[in-house]
Amino acid sequence: MRLQQVSDQDLVKLYIGGDESVIEELLRRHKSKIFTSIYLLVKDQYLAEDIFQDAFIKVINTLRSGRYNEEGKFLPWVMRIAHNLVIDYFRKEKRTPTITSADGTDVLNLIQVHEESAEERMLREQTHVDLRKMIHHLPDEQKEVLIMRHYADLSFKEIAELTDVSINTALGRMRYALSNLRKMMNVKEISVSRS
Repeated sequence: MRLQQVSDQDLVKLYIGGDESVIEELLRRHKSKIFTSIYLLVKDQYLAEDIFQDAFIKVINTLRSGRYNEEGKFLPWVMRIAHNLVIDYFRKEKRTPTITSADGTDVLNLIQVHEESAEERMLREQTHVDLRKMIHHLPDEQKEVLIMRHYADLSFKEIAELTDVSINTALGRMRYALSNLRKMMNVKEISVSRS
């Protein structure tokens, strides 16, 4: 049997059935696309290699444990794992996105030009925590574009290619994400001012 002609789905079944050699074919088939998508996000060759290896370790562990159930969608599943690992990396690095309001001012006011008081620091840190929670509540497609744009500093063209949508769709998702964040912030301000 020539592995090149076997579908991803069948290769996964063979691997789960105990044929360890087929993982090399899956890796050969998809390494370039997965690695490139990671590299575009992190813009660092060594870091991209580390995250790629972590992604494939996670894939292998999931397949071995019998928890894989993405029938016929192997590549999108692996891409999701890789993107989640990239997002985890940015979270660990504590890179907070800059979100600008309609008038162009930074919502988080990240650049502090004076010595901030303990109260100001606590307020700023709470704002970061609140913003992260709000981002978490966005629909997945909006959250993905927002994180790729602000955490990973990708262009909308790169985001469109990685998410397999048009540039206009990526821009639209970003607009909706920012609009939804502003609505959540307004709701939070109203609830804070009432308490």
